[in-house]
Amino acid sequence: MSSSLATVAYIGATILFILSLGGLSNPETARRGNLFGMLGMAIAVLATVLGPRVTLDGVGYIVGALVVGGAIGLVAAKKVQMTQMPELVALMHSLVGLAACLVGFASYVDTSTKLQGAEKVIHEVEVYVGILIGAVTFSGSIVAFGKLSGKIGGKPLLLPARHGLNLVALLVVIWFGREFVMAPSVDAGMTPLLVMTVIALLFGIHMVMAIGGADMPVVVSMLNSYSGWAAAATGFMLSNDLLIVTGALVGSSGAILSYIMCRAMNRNFFSVIAGGFGGGAPAPKAAGGAAEPQGEVQPVSAAETAELLREAKSVIIVPGYGMAVAQAQHTVYEITKLLREKGVNVRFAIHPVAGRMPGHMNVLLAEAKVPYDIVLEMDEINEDFPDADVSMVIGANDIVNPAAQDDPASPIAGMPVLEVWKARTSIVMKRSMASGYAGVDNPLFYKDNNRMLFGDAKKMLDEVLGALKA
Repeated sequence: MSSSLATVAYIGATILFILSLGGLSNPETARRGNLFGMLGMAIAVLATVLGPRVTLDGVGYIVGALVVGGAIGLVAAKKVQMTQMPELVALMHSLVGLAACLVGFASYVDTSTKLQGAEKVIHEVEVYVGILIGAVTFSGSIVAFGKLSGKIGGKPLLLPARHGLNLVALLVVIWFGREFVMAPSVDAGMTPLLVMTVIALLFGIHMVMAIGGADMPVVVSMLNSYSGWAAAATGFMLSNDLLIVTGALVGSSGAILSYIMCRAMNRNFFSVIAGGFGGGAPAPKAAGGAAEPQGEVQPVSAAETAELLREAKSVIIVPGYGMAVAQAQHTVYEITKLLREKGVNVRFAIHPVAGRMPGHMNVLLAEAKVPYDIVLEMDEINEDFPDADVSMVIGANDIVNPAAQDDPASPIAGMPVLEVWKARTSIVMKRSMASGYAGVDNPLFYKDNNRMLFGDAKKMLDEVLGALKA
């Protein structure tokens, strides 16, 4: 393939990637967006493999790597459950960061191209920055994978003077960057490069360890952004325009998504990075602060839940991570279908940070064939709760916690939540009275109009469905 044809193919792939992002912005066009992205990536890979920069001897190695990687991807796609998707995404981000690091070191030790003067300085800066971003992305994503999979606790690790440590690490990285650029040889530059890599790896670990469980959806989108910038840095190192553009698209879209989610949580992006929220016991309340949740929990049976749903005219369902763990989305759809056939107005309320990653609940509901037009975002449906007869919370906790509005001393104070308690009756499905991922008590459980349906979500919903059919 000639250089001109490869360039045309890259332009076509870039257009397809942009169309893919546009399609993914709406559930109804998401499938088409995925197809655009797959087609664009196929064109990009073929144009690279068959392009003028790959020798005939190297094609065999590339094809072999594609076969191995593709086989691993197919196995993962078949075996990984939807509940494991957040940690899989974090693991994929780590591979992008690792690739950036490896390409950076390979590009630095490559002596086939002799660069002089400004070109040499620019290339070395690209290498240094690329490895820095890649190392932070790699180690941070590994920790995120551990937290999302439960292998690492959700409580934030807050080191003494952690902000000072981060500042010192930044200054050390800048100083070693100067030493790296001024190094007279590859051997001399390798020492500052390795020191910086170790510091970046430690910073990635520290950064994500300091972030609590409730902020993990933001962390996933933030690491997505980092992986994009790592890919863009790799593109600069390899002088690959498509990789630069693609990385910039991923990096910018991930940054925008992180900002949107922080707004949805009433959180400052930099305070999320600083960490300290979403894990452990809440801080002691100041004098005059709100009291701990008090009252009696009112349990309800599956048969009573079915009766409340049968008599309702308007029902709002709030799915959470508990629904994903129980694989209950298909039963939820059957209940929804049955109620709608009886004339009940059933809708779904989705909080921006429900689940463990952005859009987690939307994907699960789409998988269960729930119609897109009854799945509404928080801002679209929050005002409708007072008119609802029943609000049904399936495995969610922090996103329906009234303490965010009523308790200024709560760690989640100011976070926008779904106001399920304003419905005539709210039903919360949980295995136990345990607090949510943020480790914060929920006064909703004790409200007079709230009922608790304890047990595995799938099992209890099956019983509700059976009672509705009966």
